[in-house]
Amino acid sequence: MSEILFIRHAETDMAGAFCGHSDPELNTYGHAQVAELIDKLHAEDISIVYSSDLRRAYATGKAIAEAFDVDCHVRPGLREINFGQWEGLTWKEIEHRDGAYARRWMTEYPLRTAPDGEGFRDFERRVLDEVRLLSSTVGHRIAVVTHAGVIRTVLCTLAGLRDEDAWEQTKSYCSIVRHTTPISSLIHPPEVRS
Repeated sequence: MSEILFIRHAETDMAGAFCGHSDPELNTYGHAQVAELIDKLHAEDISIVYSSDLRRAYATGKAIAEAFDVDCHVRPGLREINFGQWEGLTWKEIEHRDGAYARRWMTEYPLRTAPDGEGFRDFERRVLDEVRLLSSTVGHRIAVVTHAGVIRTVLCTLAGLRDEDAWEQTKSYCSIVRHTTPISSLIHPPEVRS
């Protein structure tokens, strides 16, 4: 068994907007959230930290690694989905620009891609490949600092949660999701959702 603590990064000034591959720094409140997060994690025996390469996740992961005196390894495969032309926009702005496409995206999600964005199947495959790789560190508790969409994909695909339940567990910045996965299920993962 491999235990992974999936941790959503702290807040940025892009909170409330589509922030996939956009790369903002943590804001003042985000830095305070990181301090609270480290307090919550104090009893954990974290032996290594992996982080998305985007600044909001890396700043969160690096702070955890420093608190536990362990390494923080950057993994681009842990990035959020790329929202293409929707990067940096709020849902209200997206609806204003192209309400018909926005409605189709909502009804056909996850099969419909944001304009010029990353396809959900490609995103899901990337995330699951990365989690399989990270889970090979058997016998260690690892912290994976990443994004809400990445954690939701893990919860729905590997843990079998409904989308609504995965959303609930990841809606807060610095949320922690503990996931214990038998290695065999990662070597032969379930089919990628369509």
